[in-house]
Parts: sequence; C-alpha cells; structure tokens
Amino acid sequence: MRHGCDGSCGETRPSKCPERTGGLILVEPKSRAGRRIVALPAPLVAALRTHRSTQSQDRLLAGSEWQENDFVFCTATGGPIDPRRDWGAWKELLKAAGVRDVRLHDARHTAATLLLVQGVAPRTVMDVMGWSEQRMLARYQHVVDELRRDAANQMGSAL
Repeated sequence: MRHGCDGSCGETRPSKCPERTGGLILVEPKSRAGRRIVALPAPLVAALRTHRSTQSQDRLLAGSEWQENDFVFCTATGGPIDPRRDWGAWKELLKAAGVRDVRLHDARHTAATLLLVQGVAPRTVMDVMGWSEQRMLARYQHVVDELRRDAANQMGSAL
C-alpha cells in the first residue's frame, strides 16, 4: 500500500491512509543476507514436494486465471497471499494446535533458540536466520550463556 495523499492525513502507516493506493507490492529483501541458500531438513523437503504437487493441481484447476509468479506459497490462482489472510491462518493454526497466541515473527525467535540449544555455532545461526549483524545474537544471550555453562560442565565431566 502507498499513501494516496501527500502525507497530510496524519497516518504513519499507508494502510491507514483514507486515500491509500495500490495493493500488495513485491519488494527486494532488505539486505544481501536476505538472499541466501538455506539447507532444509528432509521432512520439510518432503512437505514442500507435496505442496508443489498440490500447487500444480491448483494451476490446472485455475486454467487461464492462473497468475504465474513462481511463488512457493500463493492463492489458488497463483497470486500473492495477503498478509492479513496469512496472519489469520497463523492464528487459526495456533488455536487448533492449542498453542498460546504469539506473533508469526516469534516463530523465527523459536527457530534461532532451538538452533543455539542444539549446539549450532552462533555464526551458522546468523547465516541461517539471515542476520548480517552480530548484535542480533544479543537477543539470545541467555541461550548462549546457558550453552557456555553446559560446555564447561561437559569439560568438567571429561576431566
């Protein structure tokens, strides 16, 4: 969305502007770290292959209505998924799973924490998460401290 006015409406977010224009806009990743190759666990690869098969069926069903955007996740006609709809689906998934209500972005924090707890090197976690700055690890300092204590305890046991 973009402001439809000259900014005089007083809204900081274009989506709140009463004269907003446009719809979803595709933008490039914020940094070079945002464009990266990510290794995927085998179960996720299998799930994505199943998803691609389902998406191929959607493409056939949509016929001439299909929009070829090469999205991994899209609408039934190949278009981009509206973030509000995605947010709603996330909330439904949490409720169905009996998990407390959290932001979708919190799943990234969970992923980073799980990687660190499993002993993945902080630099590798940074690469997987697409972080270009070391300061991002500061958010997980409690996890890193815990891992250092575990390492010290393991070394103590070995000695």
